[in-house]
Amino acid sequence: MTALIFDCDGVLGDTERDGHLPAFNATFAQFGLPVRWSVEDYGRLLRIGGGKERLATVLDDPEVWRAAGSPATAAERAEVVATWHKAKTKTFTELVAAGVIPPRPGVRRVITDALREGWTVAVASTSAEPSVRAVLAGAVGDEVAATIPVFAGDVVLRKKPDPAVYQLTVDQLALDPAGTVVIEDSRNGLLAALGAGLATVVTVSGYTRDEDFTEAALVLTSLGDPDGERLEVLADPWGVRPVDALGLSELSRLAGRPAHDTQGGQT
Repeated sequence: MTALIFDCDGVLGDTERDGHLPAFNATFAQFGLPVRWSVEDYGRLLRIGGGKERLATVLDDPEVWRAAGSPATAAERAEVVATWHKAKTKTFTELVAAGVIPPRPGVRRVITDALREGWTVAVASTSAEPSVRAVLAGAVGDEVAATIPVFAGDVVLRKKPDPAVYQLTVDQLALDPAGTVVIEDSRNGLLAALGAGLATVVTVSGYTRDEDFTEAALVLTSLGDPDGERLEVLADPWGVRPVDALGLSELSRLAGRPAHDTQGGQT
């Protein structure tokens, strides 16, 4: 069996700057919180896996803590964060529905081709499940999206770079790790996939282009489209040598190798 597991944010769509960041800031305004994240602030916060986990950091500011009703216990803080996050997720899904976040090049093509050939396709993300499903539907359409299993949000306790969400996906879908390839965009995601023993292709996004992807099987600017944006190869340690667009033939060559085989394919 051959399987593809996609991350969501930065992979299905370049969602962080144009979707999640404005949704977070709209939530802060909605609840009267004296905080707004800049593009640079949010770039630093992306090192923290999970939207709730990022939101929790603002409670360390005494002004925000007081504006939030001075939650005194861990349970009260968690309840406040959950309320904020629910509102943020609603705002984000509305932005996706409005079409402000187009799918990244090649995503629809690769997913459609993989499903047609009988491959298993899944999505594994630290974002809230409604947000992930909205982005997925925007990328491939409602009908196709409904057939794709999604593992997201609090389905695991430990977020990326911990491999838990990828291990769960492999276990729940009874996948062969040797026949499974992950598409990621960040170092945290890469480490999570490698921790689960999965070969990983990185398609860098706006916030992650300068991160360290040394252990990836292939690093690209995007999956590419033959009639649209062509991919640029940034690193190809396994000697895949894609041209213009990454297809199933190249992805098949990545399956069956150890995830850490960074020398494979070199001549």
